Amino acid sequence: MSSLAHTPEERPAPGLSISYAAIKRGTLWLLGASSGIALIEPSPYEIVFLLVLFVFTLTGIRFSQKLLPFALLLLGYNIGGIVSLIPWMDEGASVRFTAVSVYLMITAVFLAGIMSQDAAGRLETLRRGYLFAAWVGGLAALLGYFNIAGLGEAFTLYGRASGTFKDPNVLGPYLALPIVYVLQRIMTGQIGIVRGLVTLSIPLAAVFFTFSRGAWGVLIAATVLMTALTFLTAPSAAARTRIVAMSAAALMAAAAALLVALSFEDVRAVFELRASLVQEYDGGVTGRFGNQWRAIPMLLDAPNGFGPLRFRWHFNQADPHNVFINAFASYGWLGGLFWLGLMAATCYVGWRLVFRRGATQLHAIAIWSVLFVTILQGLQIDTDHWRHLYLMMGLVWGLAALVPEGEAMGAAVQPRALRTTT
Repeated sequence: MSSLAHTPEERPAPGLSISYAAIKRGTLWLLGASSGIALIEPSPYEIVFLLVLFVFTLTGIRFSQKLLPFALLLLGYNIGGIVSLIPWMDEGASVRFTAVSVYLMITAVFLAGIMSQDAAGRLETLRRGYLFAAWVGGLAALLGYFNIAGLGEAFTLYGRASGTFKDPNVLGPYLALPIVYVLQRIMTGQIGIVRGLVTLSIPLAAVFFTFSRGAWGVLIAATVLMTALTFLTAPSAAARTRIVAMSAAALMAAAAALLVALSFEDVRAVFELRASLVQEYDGGVTGRFGNQWRAIPMLLDAPNGFGPLRFRWHFNQADPHNVFINAFASYGWLGGLFWLGLMAATCYVGWRLVFRRGATQLHAIAIWSVLFVTILQGLQIDTDHWRHLYLMMGLVWGLAALVPEGEAMGAAVQPRALRTTT
């Protein structure tokens, strides 16, 4: 009789004292914790994902029909990339580039699918794992920047903290989500401000020492958006008052930390250089923005694009530094149009999601605040191979596919009401 109290998701496996749900959460924690190491290929994230996929497949994964547009948009985008790859099949780098795109599509659809059950618990598990990864990556970044134990060469690039990533411009945006999460938890009283600031210390310092303009912009904009959405959806006046008070306290703490950092001449010199909106390599006909404008008419005459990683063969830079241009350049017209469609559909889904009441609303607000700004950041950098972008997209679509709690309760109650009236 006691076994009947367990759902298949919760029932302990034979001979084990832990449930399937706990095992799944454990593998999800590993997935989040491994997401912050991108110095080697394949990365630990790829390996752990295979483990997670295996564990979840054992008990089945439910995919809602509402995820079909998401899957089809990603599929069309990758089909465009495969077609664009055909003339360059003999180039290993191009083949690997396309294969990574397909792999990331699978991870995103999978993450969307697993939100159909135990969504709040799985989100919390991923959040904890991601925060652990942020501390590991952030600590490595600081050890590298200050060249502690001779780690400067391993964990920096061009004198900027890169930590466990190959590029500081990727490490910084990656750290935005756990920072926004902690700030939200401070504002809503889930953790105290002292504990929260201690938790923020390493990731926040790492973002600063990446000296990445994009990362600074993403963090600031996502924090403002998260604060506004959390305030607008707060359940009471007391909660809104706390959000305002905690926001002011966090802002003063951040300003004080910034003043301390800028008191060091070496740090101030790099900060002043990097804080400029336009760098020397951005301007001019052959600069970053000039190359982007010159690429547009060329791509209008190239239905198949330039081919994966072929932008560098036409211009004096490795990448377009604009994910929308890169979509047309590396994935052809087909891939480019599907990427635009994917971003537009994700924005529609995300903005609807954050105003939907429920147990996962705060998670949705934190994730969407960072994801929306990251989508906009695509105008400034190539984000199409960022693992955390696909992670956030999958979670947002998965949450949006859930039946709203009010409707679910109504569906459960309705049959009983019918029985009592007949």
